[in-house]
Amino acid sequence: MSTPVENRLLQLQRLGQSPWFDYISRPLIAGGSLKRMVDRDGLGGVTSNPSIFEKAIGAGKEYDREILELAHQGYSAEQIFDRLALDDVRAACDVLAPVYLGTGGDDGFVSIEVSPKLAYDAEATVAEARRIFAAVDRPNVMIKIPGTREGVPAVRACLEDGLNINITLLFSMSQYEAVADAYMDALEARLRRNLTLRGTSSVASFFVSRVDTLGDKLLDERIAAAADAGERRRLEGLKGRAAVANSKLVYERFQSYLQGRRWQLLAPAGAKVQRLLWASTSTKNAAYKDTIYVDELIGEHTVNTLPEATWNAFREHGTVARTVDKHPDDAHRVLRELGGIGIDMERVGTELQEQGVDLFVKSFDAVVAIVEEKRRALLAAEAR
Repeated sequence: MSTPVENRLLQLQRLGQSPWFDYISRPLIAGGSLKRMVDRDGLGGVTSNPSIFEKAIGAGKEYDREILELAHQGYSAEQIFDRLALDDVRAACDVLAPVYLGTGGDDGFVSIEVSPKLAYDAEATVAEARRIFAAVDRPNVMIKIPGTREGVPAVRACLEDGLNINITLLFSMSQYEAVADAYMDALEARLRRNLTLRGTSSVASFFVSRVDTLGDKLLDERIAAAADAGERRRLEGLKGRAAVANSKLVYERFQSYLQGRRWQLLAPAGAKVQRLLWASTSTKNAAYKDTIYVDELIGEHTVNTLPEATWNAFREHGTVARTVDKHPDDAHRVLRELGGIGIDMERVGTELQEQGVDLFVKSFDAVVAIVEEKRRALLAAEAR
């Protein structure tokens, strides 16, 4: 009789990676599926954003009763959405509480994003992050702040306050370095104020698949313009390589931070590692393996936040091995070759971050519009 293969998601933990789920909804929590994922798959956290809430709230009638109740109390659509999101995150935090306690506060977080409309306003971002943190009122809530130029000082201020922060929409090395430095700046400031470091956690969310989406588009333009068949083949060989290479170089930089003097002074004081979180890990191109952005980025002090299809695919046929620091020379070569044809990862990162903020703003407006539509419909139905 053959021995059953251990769940691949559970195996990730032994290699230092925590699998998080990139979705939240009331049925997922209330129906017990989230707890089953904790027990069966070693779920380490949950992430949310306006796009996720847009899908969850628009999908069925699970939120209708609360929408109607809040409408009767005079809440606007935006205020109703805020309450729905806070309630879901609070409930998910309670499900993940045993993970948080069992890991000594290292894992078990649920992320909720400040309004993306504040992405370029540091002061308003800080105020909103503090409000959300207090409203959820759970130690394992993690506030998501975009890593824009204006977001970085907001991140530092919130971390210095002791909030758990997930810095999102990172695509380039300089964007990552800015938030890694902000994290250590904040911890050093807390030390100077004789404040504990043990309760403050952070992840730096580095986006993966979107880099290939844009990188492949730029490569296709150059392939179409290439006159030489050999050059076209060389350029074709670079497709689907930028995202993983870009991420591996960031992990290399992350490791250098852990070896640096600043971290060597912070760690003995109880500082938690600011883990790298791989975001946007669903495969957008059907020609690529459906678990490529999990398989290729497994390693210590990392998180991978997987949407449902990728979660199930990796559990069924993902490849479990430490890969994130494998073949670094190849990663450097890929980015050198891309740079040689004018595809610069810093410019790509700037464009993708701006696009990301715009997409989240559109999703925020869309979910508020869905709530408003439901609010009006429910009130009208009740009046008939």
